[in-house]
Amino acid sequence: MNGGRPLKRSLTISGHRTSISLEVAFWEALKALAAAEHLSLAEVITQIDSARGEAGLSSAIRVYLLARARGGGIA
Repeated sequence: MNGGRPLKRSLTISGHRTSISLEVAFWEALKALAAAEHLSLAEVITQIDSARGEAGLSSAIRVYLLARARGGGIA
């Protein structure tokens, strides 16, 4: 698995533009999750954003995807 350098992407979540930097593997996992749940990438990230508390969004996404991979939900 190639972690590589993080890729920055801009999207609109909860009505505001934001940029998120994630490694390719995390972008791919997010896209797969969105497709499996029949949601847009922005919708998945909005769900994670709404439950992240004080964590940074990129970190919250990584933790969420790790929890899902381990069979859990939002961590």
